[in-house]
Amino acid sequence: MNTNRIPKVPLIIIAALLLWIKTYIVYKTSFDIKIENTIQEIILFMNPLGFLLFVFGIGLLMKKDKSRTRYIIIMSFLLSFILYGNVVFYRFFDDFLTLPVLFQTSNFSDLGGSASAIMGWKDLFYFLDVIVLIALIKFIPNRFALENYSRASRRAYFLVATALVFFNLGLAESERPQLLTRTFDREMLVKNIGTYNYHIYDIFLQSKSSAQRALADGSELAGIDNYVRANYIKPDDDMFGIGKDKNLIIVSMESLQNFVINEKVNGEEITPFLNDFIGESYYFDNFYHQTQQGKTSDSEFLLDNSLYPLNRGAVFFTHSGNQFDSMTEKLNANGYYTTAMHANNKSFWNRDIMYDSLGYERFYSLPDYEVTDENSVNWGLKDIPFFEQSIQHMKEMPKPFSTKMITLTNHYPFTLDEEDKLVDPYTSKDGTVNRYFQTVRYMDESLKNFIADLKESGLYEDSVIVMYGDHYGISENHDTAMGQYLGKEVTPLVSTQLQRVPLIIHVPGQEGKTISKVSGQIDLKPTILHLLGIDTKKDIQFGADLFSEQHEDFAILRDGRFISKDYVYAGEKCWDKNTEEETEMNFCKPYQERAAEELEYSDKIIYGDLLRFYEATEYRDEDQQ
Repeated sequence: MNTNRIPKVPLIIIAALLLWIKTYIVYKTSFDIKIENTIQEIILFMNPLGFLLFVFGIGLLMKKDKSRTRYIIIMSFLLSFILYGNVVFYRFFDDFLTLPVLFQTSNFSDLGGSASAIMGWKDLFYFLDVIVLIALIKFIPNRFALENYSRASRRAYFLVATALVFFNLGLAESERPQLLTRTFDREMLVKNIGTYNYHIYDIFLQSKSSAQRALADGSELAGIDNYVRANYIKPDDDMFGIGKDKNLIIVSMESLQNFVINEKVNGEEITPFLNDFIGESYYFDNFYHQTQQGKTSDSEFLLDNSLYPLNRGAVFFTHSGNQFDSMTEKLNANGYYTTAMHANNKSFWNRDIMYDSLGYERFYSLPDYEVTDENSVNWGLKDIPFFEQSIQHMKEMPKPFSTKMITLTNHYPFTLDEEDKLVDPYTSKDGTVNRYFQTVRYMDESLKNFIADLKESGLYEDSVIVMYGDHYGISENHDTAMGQYLGKEVTPLVSTQLQRVPLIIHVPGQEGKTISKVSGQIDLKPTILHLLGIDTKKDIQFGADLFSEQHEDFAILRDGRFISKDYVYAGEKCWDKNTEEETEMNFCKPYQERAAEELEYSDKIIYGDLLRFYEATEYRDEDQQ
């Protein structure tokens, strides 16, 4: 057979086709992208093609064969690397990369075992097309057309590529109207416009957000202030100031979800101490984390500011230079010595910079702890020695003090030394879920020891103690094992309910009580300050005092889901909490506009750094309150 009669194939087309097919395979095998109908499957299949043809087509403008070939290989590798980066990030966070996250490079060096647990030699598959492309060029270069193309041919090529991009966008917009305004839902964007176009759009959003601060002025606060004033609720008269002049100890419980409270694994209690402690404390069992890509740092931001975190990146990185009206600053103004305690690098999540912005007087970080190989695991110092050493620091603090303590051990990939495994692992095919129960049990033991040490030191009876889960530990990537443990399918409703985290508030002299109103981390700041007798009436905040009878059963999650007393909006559907079945959208519609409006107002404050104007406006005048 005369192979010379077989027409040569443009190398650009080969490169685009290989990466197109690989991308679709990755969509179906590495991401949990929910497809509801045939049109959505067609959109998912075709969405990378226009972009890839356009990007590889730039090689047509190069005159030298070597330059064109080198460009094609480099672009194939770079785009494969971007795709792989999303895969690794998705495995860890069940989310897609954004530009602000890529700037958080100071965190990457601390990922250590977490990264190695989700990466393996099989990941070479994600670069298989690059290897094939190089092999084809090296061994059968005569089978691919590399010659220059006419201007007319190049014009036709780019017209086809552009037409495919706009056809994809039009089809996606018809399937999902207002697609590009729903930037809180990254899965929807990837599903409809593709991974690569999504990153181009993300760059646009980042540029837009960078310009917002420069263009912002104080007039934008008027509408926000009116909204906040209209939704302000008075604190409970009996609870306001009940902890006045007491120390404030806040414990951020790493990755602790509420489904483990009062439950067992292999016949043993998962949280025996917390089960007892909530009996003598205020326990909120319908309390939701509202974090996004910033995870623990987002929970800290919510705690200190009663503002929502951003949908992209972490405020601790992207807007650490903003002016804030933080809980910490209010505590400073009321005579508290304000501290944070975390046995990790002070720069992780940019805490050393952000804590200055929030007003912390002292940050006890890694150099303030004795950390050895023997007392460390996974991400660093184990929780038991962390609490033991932190107590010593507390004894030396001026009184009253406020301290925020951030635990570490119950962190993905949930590994422990043998001597710290106090329960057997769960038995599913998912090692992450199996180990989670063991690290939660260890955390519970560390809290037991901590409270005992507080009592022994004399600090317990003179301190308000707040413990809250910072974010989920088990992502939606593990729904199969979670369904096995829960004994039911993990629907969008169940998944949303799994976003509940414990909130436990112990006030000296108060009896225990379980409060089941729907609430979230946005409510922490006003609740805590009111317990200490500090007014928040003039604050720009979106949370409300959890002890107030007027507190509404309502919580908005950062990704656009929301929960009311009877209904949950999740997965683009409305769910009845009692029946756990999908119901009429009319039941959720009254809350949809409010949820979108509140998130938009919070974003405007952060992107525009609007609180820098607040002191200089009339909004804080007494006659405006």
